[in-house]
Amino acid sequence: MNEASIIGLLEATVSFGALLYLAALGEMIAEKSGILNLGVEGMMAMGAVSGYVVALQTNNPWVALAAAVVAGALIGSIHGFFTVVLGAEQVVSGLSLTILGVGLAAYLGRGSVGRPPGAELVPVDWGLLSDIPWAGPVLFTQSPFVYMAVVAGCLSWFILWRTRLGLAVRAAGESASTTDAAGHSVAVIRMGAVAIGGGLAGAAGAYLTLSLTPQWQEGIVAGRGWIAVALVIFGAWRPGRVALGALLFGLTLALKTRLQTFGVEFSPILLSMLPYVLTVGVLVVISVRSRKRPSPAPAALGVAYRREER
Repeated sequence: MNEASIIGLLEATVSFGALLYLAALGEMIAEKSGILNLGVEGMMAMGAVSGYVVALQTNNPWVALAAAVVAGALIGSIHGFFTVVLGAEQVVSGLSLTILGVGLAAYLGRGSVGRPPGAELVPVDWGLLSDIPWAGPVLFTQSPFVYMAVVAGCLSWFILWRTRLGLAVRAAGESASTTDAAGHSVAVIRMGAVAIGGGLAGAAGAYLTLSLTPQWQEGIVAGRGWIAVALVIFGAWRPGRVALGALLFGLTLALKTRLQTFGVEFSPILLSMLPYVLTVGVLVVISVRSRKRPSPAPAALGVAYRREER
């Protein structure tokens, strides 16, 4: 086990962690407003294909990223329309959104399979900082998406816990009727939160096709959207804890591609299962613990609000 292998593992951990964190952060914002969105996988898929296709057409990675964010937000807004406006069952709507997003992405990307990327977001070079032993390669030679994830996490924490807007979002997730009585539009807050969550999921999808693995193929998201949903629960709906969970799950994804470099012979099939086995294990542990203490989940999570029934 040499130094280069360890640094490579840590670098991959941060990369995969940022990918999961962007998607989980979007889900956390939606859930803080009271909307459970199980369509993260579909929104990521749409972001991935939209970013890649637009990059092929424009050769501009930033335009491609913007397209991915818009695509994710639009798909998320579909879920918002059904659950917020029509009051549909949130679990059913979210699962339908996943099927829609994954299927639509496969259809839209059918002509892009095997094509070389039109544009990529290459790692940022921070100059002297990149030359710092250990910390340089791990923290200062990463994709722009990694730094976007850090900025998004800090902004989310500040807005949700330090502004009146954030207070209104959290109130909508705890007691929608009280929020309505205080003069805030629950529908607008929840629709906005779901759209923002979709945009962040779309950005996470674009991270895959514009930076992490610059190519398009059907199934490229590979269940990472479900890990993001579990991360919100793991992190108790707090950006900092979700970030720590993202790094932990990022390590399991990194091990999948890096373990053999340490000379450890392990079945690649079992390695592929590791992140999802950990996801199930975390959910089981949290379910057991929730029997002994109050759940930190928003009180109105998953509950439709109809003003006339207030």
